[in-house]
Amino acid sequence: MIGYVTLGTNDFDKALNFYDQLLALVDEKRLWSTDSMAAWGLSRDNPSLCISKPFDGGRATIGNGVMVAMKVSSREQVDLLHAKAIELGAIDEGPVGERGTNGFYAGYFRDLDGNKLNVYIPAGSL
Repeated sequence: MIGYVTLGTNDFDKALNFYDQLLALVDEKRLWSTDSMAAWGLSRDNPSLCISKPFDGGRATIGNGVMVAMKVSSREQVDLLHAKAIELGAIDEGPVGERGTNGFYAGYFRDLDGNKLNVYIPAGSL
């Protein structure tokens, strides 16, 4: 159902570098970019993550209660992406670990613009 998710940025070049490095760890590549927007994913036929300068020219702000969750295929990838995000300047919003009792494994962080993201492996995927 989801085609893509877009996050606003106030420093486009820093955001490009952040997501290029972070998503390369799970073989997600930059699919395209313009001077104000870019997208990462496996292909244009799969869901993607986009960043954008706000269309109205105003300041990008974070959504209260909004989070983008990125599904990966192993606990090692969760650990790797969460650690890399922090290394690149993200803020830890919840350390990597199991949540609940069913094996949901995740780590949470805020990107350079304050957008909240989660990297996770679904329960029952281990």
